[in-house]
Amino acid sequence: MPAAVRRAAAALALILAAGAVHAAPAPPPKLVVVIVVDQMRGDYIDRYGFQWTAGLRRLVDGGAWFRRATYPYLTTVTCVGHATVSTGAFPRTHGIVGNSWFDRELGRSVTCSEDSNVAAISYAAPVNAGDGPSRLRSATLSDELRAQMPVPARVVTMSIKERTAITLAGERADAATWFSAAAGGFVTSSAYASAQVPFMAAFLKANPVTADAGKVWARTLPAERYLYSDAGKGEKPAPYWSAEFPHALKAKGDAPDVQFFEAWESSPFSDDYLGRLAIASVDALKLGQTKGTDFLGISFSALDLVGHDFGPTSHEVQDTLVRLDRTLGSLLGHLDRTVGAGNYVVALTADHGAAPIPEQSAALGFDAGRLDSAAVRRAVQAALETALGPGPYVVRSQYSDLILPPEVIEKLRQDPGAAAQVLRAIKAVPGVAAAYVADQLESHAAAGDRDARAVLSSYYPGRSGDVIVIPRPYWFFVTADGSPQPGSATSHGTIYGYDQKVPIVLFGRGIKPGEYVRAVTPADIAPTLAYLCGVTLAHVDGEVLSEALAPAVLAVQRGR
Repeated sequence: MPAAVRRAAAALALILAAGAVHAAPAPPPKLVVVIVVDQMRGDYIDRYGFQWTAGLRRLVDGGAWFRRATYPYLTTVTCVGHATVSTGAFPRTHGIVGNSWFDRELGRSVTCSEDSNVAAISYAAPVNAGDGPSRLRSATLSDELRAQMPVPARVVTMSIKERTAITLAGERADAATWFSAAAGGFVTSSAYASAQVPFMAAFLKANPVTADAGKVWARTLPAERYLYSDAGKGEKPAPYWSAEFPHALKAKGDAPDVQFFEAWESSPFSDDYLGRLAIASVDALKLGQTKGTDFLGISFSALDLVGHDFGPTSHEVQDTLVRLDRTLGSLLGHLDRTVGAGNYVVALTADHGAAPIPEQSAALGFDAGRLDSAAVRRAVQAALETALGPGPYVVRSQYSDLILPPEVIEKLRQDPGAAAQVLRAIKAVPGVAAAYVADQLESHAAAGDRDARAVLSSYYPGRSGDVIVIPRPYWFFVTADGSPQPGSATSHGTIYGYDQKVPIVLFGRGIKPGEYVRAVTPADIAPTLAYLCGVTLAHVDGEVLSEALAPAVLAVQRGR
């Protein structure tokens, strides 16, 4: 080869290596699907996956499964988890610190989605509550897809719970809807629409929830296919159900009423309905079938409602997952036919896990129980009277958060001994592991306190508590009602693995299948999907899960 030709070839190689010649941008997926399964513990895949044959099985076997996905914060509850998934940020950034919190300006508790400036738009009976995204402090992935894509994304979200459909949608949506037992049907908000969305109204009219009245929820598989025992110790179903299968969807009277609707939303029939509504939305709006990239967000709520009543080892939890597996199989099959099997990407995760039922843990020899919120408040009030003089002192509690009057907080700042006395009183309450004055969190975290770091990831000034309480392992907060087993059969909202660890599975366009063991968080989902779509998220705490990206995607992206 002549020297001049060799020199030209070498120069070209250097130019290519330096990235001066750019590859064409990787085509983004036609449809982004985010699926959140409320209260799906991370270990359910290993424990119950042998029962699955359809959608869940396909996602796990054909997708990128992150086995060590963990929420790194304290407030592992529904609204917080969904906001983290949708924004790629932690509560300290997105501002959602609980399903509800004490609003110091209003002087009352507020829910994460309530908004007095919007009104409910019902597809059934009228309802008064107004819900919207105004309390969310970070943009969602769907917001950025709508704002940044050359063809604005069409956004559809749905759930049984208003707070989950709203946090997946963000500021705007073509259709965001959720179920209301009080309305006896689905509703939306004036935050998203000025009237009923026509295609949604048509589907809901043609497929009334009341068609499920009188149905019976029985095991889908033979009884011997389920692990553990039916009617386990400590299960606490609603009064209209027993702890044993089957469970009938019955009203108190002859016509469907609130009891029927509550039973329906707490059964796998509600998940199946959302699956059919999602398919109808894909068809009506041609999601993923035109020039842009669209967004479909679904939060399946039944597992959470079932899990609270029956616990993580119940036949009911297992059967809910078996039926969800089939629901997702139908949805994925429909997306294959309409959008195309290689044209969409799916992210599946959960907003939190769940604790074992305390009575079951105690029977195995664990220190387990139910932490009385009122007992904590009484301990604080008594300690304040001893340290600061006669009260009364108004102490409010919002799960792990305690809210004190501003003048009391100022006195505790000036008197570290009094603050220490209050913390000692809290720690003496049965079931308490630790307590922190909010002002001291930074110093504790800097000193290597892992629990304090978890609290800081959940802490948003002005919304979080003045004192934060952490239960012991296998304990959770309840409101005492005089019964030997107050509260739900089980709950969540702590720093422990059964609450923090959830699945993350990515599947479809641009994803490299496999099992991955790097420690990751659900805040990584939105940045990863944004990377595939070529958009930027403004405020993120997560990072791109680059090991799960297909080589072709990485090669093209490096050339941008």
